[in-house]
Amino acid sequence: MSVQALTTYVGVAHPWMCDTMGHMNVRHYAAMFDDASFQLLGHIAGVETASEQGRGWADVRSEVEYKHETRAGALITIRSRVIKLGRSSVTFEQIMSGTLNGVVHAVNRTTTVRFDLEARAAIALEPEARGRAEALLSGGPTSRPDHSA
Repeated sequence: MSVQALTTYVGVAHPWMCDTMGHMNVRHYAAMFDDASFQLLGHIAGVETASEQGRGWADVRSEVEYKHETRAGALITIRSRVIKLGRSSVTFEQIMSGTLNGVVHAVNRTTTVRFDLEARAAIALEPEARGRAEALLSGGPTSRPDHSA
């Protein structure tokens, strides 16, 4: 069973985002993927109560694969899915594609850990957050829960 990816970002590649070669500069891919990750991680963390404040996320690995040139005016949609869970970590994949034509422009894979913002250290995923992440876990060989990290 495959889980439907969440739409986590919809936007446009503005001319000011493009470099001297006429395509979107990598710094703007990073910003779009980062904005999309806040949406996904918000779905996982849920609405935090006052006693849960002070928790966040810390990215420990991120890799982008650029697939298709993104030019000014391109309408972009990013869809995100969880692909692996650890004890304190979530690995997710984000696919940036053309909104109208479905052409994949870039794929980002990020591993982030649940983080105690005061102690500045990784903490275990809360049971409720783990449950929400498991509900977003995509089917496939890399998606089985892994409680090692």
